Amino acid sequence: MSDRSPAMLPAAGLAAPADAAMPLDIVAPSSLRWRWLRKHPTLILGAALLVAMAVVALAAPWIATHDPLAINPLMRLKPSSPQNYFGTDALGRDVFSRTIWGGRVSLVVAISVAVLATALGVVLGLLAGFVRWADPLIMRVMDGLMAIPDILLAIALMAVIRASLTTVIVAIAIPQLPRVVRLVRSLALTLREQLYVEAAHAIGTRLPVILARHVLPNIVTPLVVQATFIAATAVLTEAVLSFLGVGVPAQVPSWGNMMAEGRNYVAVAFTIILYPGLFLAATVLAINLMGDGLRDALDPRLANRL
Repeated sequence: MSDRSPAMLPAAGLAAPADAAMPLDIVAPSSLRWRWLRKHPTLILGAALLVAMAVVALAAPWIATHDPLAINPLMRLKPSSPQNYFGTDALGRDVFSRTIWGGRVSLVVAISVAVLATALGVVLGLLAGFVRWADPLIMRVMDGLMAIPDILLAIALMAVIRASLTTVIVAIAIPQLPRVVRLVRSLALTLREQLYVEAAHAIGTRLPVILARHVLPNIVTPLVVQATFIAATAVLTEAVLSFLGVGVPAQVPSWGNMMAEGRNYVAVAFTIILYPGLFLAATVLAINLMGDGLRDALDPRLANRL
């Protein structure tokens, strides 16, 4: 005979205790993805807009309706039409074709400047953070670069170097170096005091191995975010340099060149400046939105809020 009395048995029809019947909280992967997308709308919006701009720029040979360099004096300053979607400029060139071809220049400049400034900045920042005798030398040079406004330094560099797309990239990348160097140095100074880095030093691990295994993986996230803002700055700076006549050669269709050529015809053909300006603003906005979104998405303090 059981020693449990009927009063101790669960009554028929009564639910079991809540903690005993609690089901596991299982969330479908699709729900997690949707939650993540809702959590970072700026990243999605910026990435989508930037991808759209990049696709248009890369597909310029197939999308463009005219040769961007073809001159037609009989079609000077024509308004928008089915033959010329954005009208024509003072030399009869198709503004639509030149605008989407100009996106290629901005895309190349943005990627190249971001990669060049980030790569050089990482090397110099790690040297400043881990090689004590190099720290004051590197940081004094960076302080000198930061003392000069970016655009003035770029103009000065362009004045002594022959104008080309490569020199524009170098002239824009050099003023961006201090931003990366200071960021990497501050992270390196923190990481070199960590126990695992000190332990690696104690067992005789070479410095390049320590940097590759223990330091670089821990600075990738802030570097990615910083690179996006450098890319946005590069696009805007290239347009300013071209507008001032010290950027890419005048015959190259770039948004800055187009706005510089069209500023004298605003009263009769404002679209020469309008459309390149809109594409420029959209590109810079897209990169900045993506940078803000990446900063929030990659921040470990915000990751557990999803």
